Amino acid sequence: MKFYGDFTKKDWLDAFGVDEKQIPLSFIIHGEWNHEENLAFWKDLLKKELWLPKWNTIIGEYKETKIGFANVYGSPIATMITHQFALAGTNQFIQTGYFGGLSIDVKYGDILIVSQAEMQDGASHWYLPNSKMVKSDEELLSAAIDYCEKRGYSYVVGSVLSTSVMLLETQEMINEWASNGHLGVDMETAATLSAAKRFDKKAIALLNLSDHLIVGDSLYSYTKERELIEAETDIKIRDLALYLSSISK
Repeated sequence: MKFYGDFTKKDWLDAFGVDEKQIPLSFIIHGEWNHEENLAFWKDLLKKELWLPKWNTIIGEYKETKIGFANVYGSPIATMITHQFALAGTNQFIQTGYFGGLSIDVKYGDILIVSQAEMQDGASHWYLPNSKMVKSDEELLSAAIDYCEKRGYSYVVGSVLSTSVMLLETQEMINEWASNGHLGVDMETAATLSAAKRFDKKAIALLNLSDHLIVGDSLYSYTKERELIEAETDIKIRDLALYLSSISK
């Protein structure tokens, strides 16, 4: 009997019950606890040739490009999607979602284009056991920067630390992560980048500032202004992710 770690491309296609033509070249993996609204939005956006392989996963066409979307939360679920679809034939993965701010150089409304991620999430080291950091794909990084410049989107480029337990973060941890030069902390980026890299696939993360930790903001101190800025930035990140998907090869 063959187990998951030995599955080949054919095994995963057989598990999905599809042929390779139904596998998207690009996959957007969105990290967020509240999934229902996201899934409804993407079902409508990708409604042409719609395929629902999993409860949290949607595949369809957008402007004649086959794209996948999955709503995840935390590194294990992120790797479940990246691992299976990388082996099935997807060539690039775009992690979207949110981060806690660790630098005064970041402000609400910025898109954080992640250059690399520190692997403290508990899943990524299984894919790259001898690494502590994992980088975004250079071509995707350059394309993301160029598109933001063209569209006039506010952005920053830098590293994040990926962790697995948000609710155990302390001021001491936040100060340490900031002193190491990270712009933010999230829960999925390192896992998605690592799983993609393990299978020689491209990946990048595009994140939205949800709580500016270094200045004392938390998820429980939201204001209407922050909510509005976050929603506007979500739209820009979605536009950027769809653009990167449209140029996937």
